[in-house]
Amino acid sequence: MVGCVTLFLLFSITAPTFLTLDSIGNILTVASELGLLAIGMTMIIISGEIDLSVSSVLAVSAMVIGLAANAGWSIPLSIFVSIMVALLIGMFNGKIVTMFKIPSFITTLGMMMFWRGILLAVTKGFPIYFWSDDFIFHALAGRIFSSFRTSIIIWLVLAFVLHIFLKLTRFGNAVYAIGGNQETARLLGINTDKIKLINFMIVSVMAGLVGCMQFARFKSVDPMQGFGMELEVIAATIIGGTLFSGGSGSIIGTIFGVLLMAMIRSGLIQSGAPTYWYQAFIGLIVVIAVVINTKIRRWILE
Repeated sequence: MVGCVTLFLLFSITAPTFLTLDSIGNILTVASELGLLAIGMTMIIISGEIDLSVSSVLAVSAMVIGLAANAGWSIPLSIFVSIMVALLIGMFNGKIVTMFKIPSFITTLGMMMFWRGILLAVTKGFPIYFWSDDFIFHALAGRIFSSFRTSIIIWLVLAFVLHIFLKLTRFGNAVYAIGGNQETARLLGINTDKIKLINFMIVSVMAGLVGCMQFARFKSVDPMQGFGMELEVIAATIIGGTLFSGGSGSIIGTIFGVLLMAMIRSGLIQSGAPTYWYQAFIGLIVVIAVVINTKIRRWILE
């Protein structure tokens, strides 16, 4: 939170247009799409796993809508099928990890490459466009006023719901327990495989929803859409205080991590800095955040 406030004040001074409604709306729009992925990633990292395939699932979801809509399917049906495809991909990832005990890093890395390859093969590398409009597109990513979009509200509502699940339910307690010590959690009667499977499904559905939002916003999808976004998502989660080793983290912290990244991206551009400095800043902040988190965890354990 301190980092967010500091950067907000810094960019308010260095970038004259940073405090305009359009600028704040654009920052929150970027944050909402990154944030939906990040709150799902928070759940899965707390449970001791990771999902690198979210960017490819995002693109698959958007591509399903484009192909289905252009084939004459209704937009509501296209979006429903798109979300179901994302759900099945998450279920498949979870089943591979839990049944065959393959590290989630390897499993989802392979699935990330697999689905990206499928997209390139199906589209021959060309984008797909859809020129019509629909009320559901407005519900997913339409403008409310200025550059503020409905996706911001959807992100905050779902973040609140997952926050409640993590903090006030047995499911949330099980997620933390598994990430802290999986064997102990199993001995306590927690179905660790089931909890992990649900988390894989949650993060994939979030990726599918973001794919729907981006298609609603741009009315097009590129086979390379979202490429590399999984690293930004993980970075936002780690910056927000979630331990990469699992067992600790929060949705609230992730929200601040997402806002920090969105402000850096927008603030650097508006300040006149080259866009490639964004990656350098994020990389530096991630390293610092991991060092601080590690020190805090060791201090608590001691």
